Amino acid sequence: MAKTRFSPVKNPYLVDDDGRFKVKRAATEPPKKGRDDDENEAALANAIGKLQKLQAKLAANDSRSLLVVFQAMDAAGKDGTLKAVMTGVNPAGVVIHAFKRPSMDELDHDFLWRCQRCLPPRGHIGIWNRSHYEEVLVVRVHPPILGTQRLPDRPALETLFDERYESIRDFEKHLARNGTRIVKFWLNVSRKEQRERFLARIEDPESNWKFEAGDIRERRHWDDYMKAYERALRETSRPWAPWYAIPADDKRFMRRAVAEILVETLGSMDLEYPEVSAEAKSEMAAAQAELEAE
Repeated sequence: MAKTRFSPVKNPYLVDDDGRFKVKRAATEPPKKGRDDDENEAALANAIGKLQKLQAKLAANDSRSLLVVFQAMDAAGKDGTLKAVMTGVNPAGVVIHAFKRPSMDELDHDFLWRCQRCLPPRGHIGIWNRSHYEEVLVVRVHPPILGTQRLPDRPALETLFDERYESIRDFEKHLARNGTRIVKFWLNVSRKEQRERFLARIEDPESNWKFEAGDIRERRHWDDYMKAYERALRETSRPWAPWYAIPADDKRFMRRAVAEILVETLGSMDLEYPEVSAEAKSEMAAAQAELEAE
């Protein structure tokens, strides 16, 4: 495929935009060569070092931004991945939002409104822990939620979700056209691994605070969620806003994979430090001479 301004970073976990993505074919475990813990830790550290330098260029360039979206089933490791990957990155250049259940104010607007208010400014990295995709994931699994949204002239369910996919594609393309590079990660944890992580939270007193009974209730809808994810990724993985289905059963590999894709994505943006004008160079030379003379 010829490179365009919307070309995604090629990666084994890229969800192609041909509409044929299948959840059952998406890996939850790393490949054999990705199971060495020490190697994954070293690769993550290397990627973080590159990410720091690229973030500095993004900030200095100040004409583009990067929006990173994370979606996953509970206990997939979103929070831990954010903490591990963004370690050492300048926090002044990162804007993080965790989207919870919509407030009454948010319900008084369209479903994209609350996310539009949280977009990263130019020169920044924006990270969304959950996002506008909740409206085609959780709401798709639990359609009665629509009753709280006071939608006018609500169409049939399939039509409504088709319209939401279309709105999301248009929204993300608009952002891309105006300088926001988008990369979306689905952390693909297996049902078996999720069970083990829930049990670990229950058995470890220091992790009890992470446990929520609601997570178990949602687990009962696993198959419905997998159908919702499959449809959402098929409908909205596009060159201007690609999805990557990352194996999440091995946390070290998952964090490494996310970090390396972020590095490649920022690297593909051709970011450079602004060119210093002759006048500015002259002013710096004068300042240098004055400082050295003190």
